[in-house]
Amino acid sequence: MFAALAIPTEDPRSRTWRLRVFGATWLCYAGYYLCRRPWSISKRSVQEELQLDGSTLGDVFALYLFAYAVSQFLAGAAGKRFGPRAVLLWGMAASILCNVGFGFAGSAGALFLLMGLNGMAQATGWSANVGTMAAWFRRDERGAVMGLWTTNFQVGAILSGMLASFALKAWGWQWAFFTGALSLAGVWGVVYAFQRNSPADVGLPPPDDEGSPAAGEGGGLGWTREVIINIALVSVFYFCVKLIRYVLASWSAYFLQGVYHLEGDVSGYLSTMIDLCGMPGVVLTGWLSDRYFGGRRAGVSLLMTLVLLACCVVLYALGSASMWAFIVGTAVAGFALYGPDALMSGAGAMDVGSRRGATLAAGIISSFGSVGPIVQELVVGRMLPKDKTNLTPATLNPVFLLLIASALGAVAALTVAVVRNRRGCRPL
Repeated sequence: MFAALAIPTEDPRSRTWRLRVFGATWLCYAGYYLCRRPWSISKRSVQEELQLDGSTLGDVFALYLFAYAVSQFLAGAAGKRFGPRAVLLWGMAASILCNVGFGFAGSAGALFLLMGLNGMAQATGWSANVGTMAAWFRRDERGAVMGLWTTNFQVGAILSGMLASFALKAWGWQWAFFTGALSLAGVWGVVYAFQRNSPADVGLPPPDDEGSPAAGEGGGLGWTREVIINIALVSVFYFCVKLIRYVLASWSAYFLQGVYHLEGDVSGYLSTMIDLCGMPGVVLTGWLSDRYFGGRRAGVSLLMTLVLLACCVVLYALGSASMWAFIVGTAVAGFALYGPDALMSGAGAMDVGSRRGATLAAGIISSFGSVGPIVQELVVGRMLPKDKTNLTPATLNPVFLLLIASALGAVAALTVAVVRNRRGCRPL
């Protein structure tokens, strides 16, 4: 797997810089979670202290997700105009300041304002990092490389969840935000030192597939009708699968604390099992796409998404029966979910958008995909009983039905993509 990071050249500078950029961008996107995850971990504690109802909790994070989705378009365009480096450094700095502000928030109004601003700042992360990786790696190695690289959001979610859970227990929910902000400030320094937009920035030649159709040379961005259809299919898929991911990431700790009456820190730690199990799923999916599917992302992603659908059905049948059935079921869902999620929005965005247009394509796909989390936050928040203390295992059943419906939508989008591939359309 790591051999893919070594470009086939005798120039040691190319190898060194590829490793630097890989490490810096990996750490960068993992670091974004330090200022994203604290809300999910401390949600129940914030609700109790500020006396918020379930719908308000959902609306606060829905605003974040709305700002995140809309700003993905802007971030993709900004990355193309100003370069990913500038977008990342400004975005991380803004998110750090927002999380410091969360620690001093004492009302729902303050939470709404800061969540909106933080959503805009967090939107800079994905497209700018994917655009950077597209400039440094060839198409025929992106499956394996991006499979490894996209472990960043599982590791970031795990570490940020554990850090926020520890701070919540030790010092209160305010410090869940403060510690995340301080940690991301350290990541900012690493990105400043080691991230570069392209090999040309350090006097190196580009990867050797610039002449291929996927490289996007020629007029405009190289976006034909086939490319636009593929971007639309990936966007639909990403909407559905990201809805599922955010139901699990945003509400698991809340349900473990509210339904099964675990302590806040314990529920936070257990909720990271979704991300922990997702890591091998991401690496496996990326490797399979290059090794057995000829670099075609849709086929292997469809296989894993069918496993996800089966898992959602099992969760509906058994998930509300016991706490451990819920934990194990959501963990297995994480394993099946994160591979297709990362592969289609990362390597898939690179492939359909071309190297020149990868940042913009990633921004479009991620923006449409980010509507899914908005929908789930609004819907799940309104599925909760008005009395926030009256949570029972039966509360989970409508949530599991929502997961099944979304998994079906993801399977449908990928099935169309696979059929198109077999008919000779542009591979995806």
